[in-house]
Amino acid sequence: MSPTDLPSPPFIHAPGLVNLRDAGGYAIEGNPGKAVRRGVLFRSADLRDLGDDGISTLKKLGITHVFDLRSLKEHGTQASEAWEGARRIFAPVFLDEDYSPAAIAERFGQYSDGPEGFVRAYDSILTTAAHEDHPYQPFQAILRHLGSPTAPSPVLIHCTAGKDRTGVIVALILALCGLDDEVIAHEYSLTDLGLAPRLEAIVQQLTVAPFQGDRGKAEMMVRARKEAMLMTLKFIREKYGSVKGYVFNELRMSQATVEQVRKNLVVDLAEGEEAHDWRSHAGLLEKPHL
Repeated sequence: MSPTDLPSPPFIHAPGLVNLRDAGGYAIEGNPGKAVRRGVLFRSADLRDLGDDGISTLKKLGITHVFDLRSLKEHGTQASEAWEGARRIFAPVFLDEDYSPAAIAERFGQYSDGPEGFVRAYDSILTTAAHEDHPYQPFQAILRHLGSPTAPSPVLIHCTAGKDRTGVIVALILALCGLDDEVIAHEYSLTDLGLAPRLEAIVQQLTVAPFQGDRGKAEMMVRARKEAMLMTLKFIREKYGSVKGYVFNELRMSQATVEQVRKNLVVDLAEGEEAHDWRSHAGLLEKPHL
């Protein structure tokens, strides 16, 4: 599926940028008539191939803050400007480690027969991002922006593939908004569609090393399966009591900030407005993309 054929919303076509989508627009089933605000929380893969046409698209979205979760080793610079009018926030989860899909496969590839490997990887992301001595406090920085006293300006969150580190923080934000696990896991799994232009190259790399010819395991590690996120959300509740428990006790965020995140991101559906028909998009994920 080409980038221009992706369902829109939630995907947005920006030349040179893959896996760009709006994480808002989902109905909150436990709160009838409410949905996650559109046009504020965007996610994508890295911006390495972004050119003028792609930047023009992002400018139209009104994005003012680009939270880059990659390490300095992955990015190579701490430059503070993304494009005119947008500030790049260097917010690495891991300070000096490569945590691209290939690097995750190197660390957790022995668990590639199922989603357990991703839970272990995502546990590492959760633990490292919340460390009390972390100099950048990446997840806190994002939550503080979204929990500002006035309506937050739109943000773009990305890592290398826009799948793992990005997937974890977006899942936390959507959970704080009251979105059901099933919908959060679906939103996460859309990366299988959004990352399709890069998947084959990543799989070929992993098939050589570390999986030494085992293409099946390589494909497993680059996928964004719903089961991986469902198990991760379950793991968070088992380890921390709840998503809020993690945010309050590990990230040390105040109740006031979390309540403001919800206030800023949970909105009424306007008359005639429809939330995402995410179940119809789920059917697209059943088709092969490699």
